[in-house]
Amino acid sequence: MVIQKEKKSCGQVVEEWKEFVWNPRTHQFMGRTGTSWAFILLFYLVFYGFLTAMFSLTMWVMLQTVSDHTPKYQDRLATPGLMIRPKTENLDVIVNISDTESWGQHVQKLNKFLEPYNDSIQAQKNDVCRPGRYYEQPDNGVLNYPKRACQFNRTQLGDCSGIGDPTHYGYSTGQPCVFIKMNRVINFYAGANQSMNVTCVGKRDEDAENLGHFVMFPANGTIDLMYFPYYGKKFHVNYTQPLVAVKFLNVTPNVEVNVECRINAANIATDDERDKFAGRVAFKLRINKT
Repeated sequence: MVIQKEKKSCGQVVEEWKEFVWNPRTHQFMGRTGTSWAFILLFYLVFYGFLTAMFSLTMWVMLQTVSDHTPKYQDRLATPGLMIRPKTENLDVIVNISDTESWGQHVQKLNKFLEPYNDSIQAQKNDVCRPGRYYEQPDNGVLNYPKRACQFNRTQLGDCSGIGDPTHYGYSTGQPCVFIKMNRVINFYAGANQSMNVTCVGKRDEDAENLGHFVMFPANGTIDLMYFPYYGKKFHVNYTQPLVAVKFLNVTPNVEVNVECRINAANIATDDERDKFAGRVAFKLRINKT
């Protein structure tokens, strides 16, 4: 008897649930008529449609205040950083002269990086500018687009240009070239109308001894004012930033050397200990000979 009663109770529960989902006598679905469900659906449709329209209008209004060419806020980029090429994960330039693969990857990266600097491409796309002065291109109330850029020819990199170079930027002979570039900051007048250049040193006394001699291209690591200001990627479509190449001639082999390069400019601080890349860059150089 107990078992039969439990089965009957389960059957009643199933029937009640079926009737709740669809009641054929009252034509109600889950306790509501079709008209009630229609009003509920209409309410949520209007409610969420209103929210979507309000969100879209807010985004449209905000986008009207944003320029397609210049960031609205760029105060965190007041001081440009420096970076090296070839770029490695830990900024370690390690060369094993007898192992082609150890420096072959660096050569491939440099070939690709320097391709836009080919003299023929620069002559086709960019202007021959007057050195020692900023290349300003104001809009004067009318959008001056695209901005022209000054030529930085690959041949300016001398022995580090890689043009007709059987030593592959010096990596096959243990005299590697490392390229220093300044990160781009829109509308920044680097140098404050004064000359500027890049210098490199060994970070410690032992590093200075092991670093040996090096030469720089252009001479003295000069960065000319004519490559500034930079107007942004969409404005300066053919802009190629200036480079400084450092060719290390006689680094002590099989020793890790810590090198720091920094830019000397009137309006670029290089002593901010909170930012190791502000106006400077440090990397490790090692030439292995077996």
